[in-house]
Amino acid sequence: MRKNLKSTDMERSPARQMSEPEEDRLTQLQKLVMTRFNELNENISGIRQDMNKNQEEMKNAITELKNTVESFKSRLEEAEDRISELEDKLVKMEQKEKQYEKRILKSEDKLREIQDNMKRNNICIIGISEGEENEQGIEKVFENIMTENFPSMVKGKPIQVQEAQRVPNKVNPRRPTPRHIIIKTAKFTDKDKILKAAREKQKITYKGSPIRLSTDFSTETLQARREWQDIFQLMKSKGLQPRLLYPARLSIKIEGEIRNFSDKGSLKQFASTKPALQEIIKGLL
Repeated sequence: MRKNLKSTDMERSPARQMSEPEEDRLTQLQKLVMTRFNELNENISGIRQDMNKNQEEMKNAITELKNTVESFKSRLEEAEDRISELEDKLVKMEQKEKQYEKRILKSEDKLREIQDNMKRNNICIIGISEGEENEQGIEKVFENIMTENFPSMVKGKPIQVQEAQRVPNKVNPRRPTPRHIIIKTAKFTDKDKILKAAREKQKITYKGSPIRLSTDFSTETLQARREWQDIFQLMKSKGLQPRLLYPARLSIKIEGEIRNFSDKGSLKQFASTKPALQEIIKGLL
């Protein structure tokens, strides 16, 4: 009986038994911890969801960007192909244009040759005053020129003239210089013989006034030959024996050799290898 009583008293002792208020505080603390834990767990879960959502959005954005880049690459390749195609077409057009230019130049050269051939027997008389032919006719003027300058030719077989006329004033009817006279001989050899004698005689006159005899060329040939005049006169003054060959080629004698030039570009290129010649034509090309 005493033993049981003693045991019951010990179980109820304050030193060994927790009071009810302390148990309540512990329970409340546990509940608080669990609540905070649950809240933290929910926050972590929400953060993970946000992170997953952001990652998904980033993946979608990256995929969209890749698609955009691929589309841009495809459009760029297409543009490059079109540019390459246009460049090829441009090259072909340039080649065709060059071919057309060559054909035009050939056609112009052929036309010029035809015109020059038509004038093959013509002699151009320059410097006869207007009206001289009114009293005696152009053929008589030509006859007087031959008698005054080439009497030996007149004594032999007479030069047959097929046609004689003044050049029409198509360009400038008010030009101060007299129009040229064109004499068409029956034979090319007669025309060639007269011009050769004129070059040898150098000074040709009509009634004591100086005139000039030359070949009658087409307008295009005359223009091409005129472009050499400054250089021709300079070469002549330097003793290079210049000549104008048909249709408009310059011939000079330099260092004992005869050189021909079809245009000023070829002359300039040759002069670059000859310092003395380059100094002579300096400023003219």
